[in-house]
Amino acid sequence: MLTFPDGFLWGAATAAHQIEGNNVNSNWWVHEHTPGTSIVEPSGDAADSYHRFRDDIRTLAELGLNSYRFSIEWARIEPERGFVSRAELDHYRRMVDTCREFGIEPIVTLMHFTVPRWFERDGFWRASDAADLFARYTEAALPVVSEGVRYVCTINEPNIAAMLAGGEDASNLVAHGLPDPDLQVADALLASHKRSREVLSQVSGLKTGWTVATQAFKAVDEPGAAEKLREYAYPRDDWYLENARGDDFVGVQAYTQTFIGPEGPRPVAEGLETTLTGWEFYPPAAAEGIRAAWELSEHVPVMVTENGIATADDDRRIAYTQGALEGIHQTIEEGVGVLGYQHWSALDNYEWASGFRPTFGLIAWNKETFERTPKPSAYWYGEVAKANALG
Repeated sequence: MLTFPDGFLWGAATAAHQIEGNNVNSNWWVHEHTPGTSIVEPSGDAADSYHRFRDDIRTLAELGLNSYRFSIEWARIEPERGFVSRAELDHYRRMVDTCREFGIEPIVTLMHFTVPRWFERDGFWRASDAADLFARYTEAALPVVSEGVRYVCTINEPNIAAMLAGGEDASNLVAHGLPDPDLQVADALLASHKRSREVLSQVSGLKTGWTVATQAFKAVDEPGAAEKLREYAYPRDDWYLENARGDDFVGVQAYTQTFIGPEGPRPVAEGLETTLTGWEFYPPAAAEGIRAAWELSEHVPVMVTENGIATADDDRRIAYTQGALEGIHQTIEEGVGVLGYQHWSALDNYEWASGFRPTFGLIAWNKETFERTPKPSAYWYGEVAKANALG
């Protein structure tokens, strides 16, 4: 048995736009409904988790998990510039309270890619007041996290957000790491993160950090590849981990590995198993991400805030997760401070430009009735969580 540390957080993660439904004031809703969009389908009702969050949280608790990472939606809380909805703050506060009622540790993300449509209209992350606006939103959201919450993720995958801004094409969200990052946006996201952490420091004992998509970039054995790796990986990955220094924790979001040739990233080699997102099936990604984060952040505690697999074969989900957890346990044995593991995703969800086809969830749901059905992987993972050990 591989036993995990006492107090290890066993959970699952979601993002508001991907499961709530009808997030009509967000920039992504606009993109989904723009004529000629490359997004394959709109999010619509999604999993209707906005109305069904209580059942979802109860299900996670019944499975045996002890934590849940979810995001609150800026576009709901501040649907128009300067207008804050008390009702929506109350909604997200109820989510925190419901987690506590069922013995679930809430891990709250303030910004998981989506922003209000007015924020994008008024300059997005390139606006001179972007960090001020994010700090103001954080201030407005304080009642959600002011008690009963220990961990807040400020910004989800700022490295992917900067690449998205550089690529100007929503479909690039599916292919982690292809467009060039917009370094102005990267700087704005870092400034926003720091300002948000300052605001959150008003809450005694609250631990804050951002989450980084660690992409396990590796050089192939060819002349020029090692140099290209350094040039390619630093602004897409390492810079963000370095800038977690001094934070309370850093989130690692790991799925696969990417080989870099002298010309840049290579497609997945022929004959390797791939997932529904076209990524290589690569369970060691989580452990490699943890080690990179620990080293580059100069030993900031690490939480795996996302790790999982898009597959219709639930046996492969169990195999992938087993392999990931074995690797994570090894990093703990090596002395890395790992706080917990949040499986992506609690529910099958709306996977951005790819729509609903890539199924990452531990829990399936019916598109007509929204009835939830935990998969065998959910029960398997729940047993691991209850035992705090991997058999």
